[in-house]
Order: sequence, then structure tokens, then C-alpha cells
Amino acid sequence: MFQNETVEWSTSCIDNLSGTSFSAILKNNSTIEILLIGCGTGAKLIKTNLLVELKNAGITVEPMDTGAACRTFNVLIAEDRRVAAALIPVA
Repeated sequence: MFQNETVEWSTSCIDNLSGTSFSAILKNNSTIEILLIGCGTGAKLIKTNLLVELKNAGITVEPMDTGAACRTFNVLIAEDRRVAAALIPVA
């Protein structure tokens, strides 16, 4: 989910994330400074190589539970921050 756009994301498990999982984010990296990753019911660690790839694109990654990611996204949008959220549904 971008500030003005929602893109379907077929990922349902944090363990399956890769650079291709974030192709839409990386394509729009000049407009994004923070990526919130909603990990489902709780925050989880993101693979180091993925964090490095996103950091090299100038994107800060913040993993957290999906509910917190939704709330944080709304706060950051209200602050006019350049934010995107990648959300895994809570099962």
C-alpha cells in the first residue's frame, strides 16, 4: 500500500520474502523512505540480504505486527512522510 495507491501483494508468509516480493516498492523507491512490513500477528526478523537490498535503495525497513503497521502507516501519512506498507494478513 502506497500513500495514493494499493498494489496487490500475494505474499502470505514472512519467510518467503525476497527482492521480487518488493518489486513495486523498489520500482518506486524514489518516492518511499520508510517501508512498514506487517508480519501478521507479531514482528519477525527480515532476512539480512533483503534488508541490505532495500537499504541500498534508500529505504528504511520497519517490521512489526500487521495491526501496528496499519496504525503507523496512518500516522506517517498524516505527517506527510514518504511511506509504504507491505501487509501480511493476520490469520
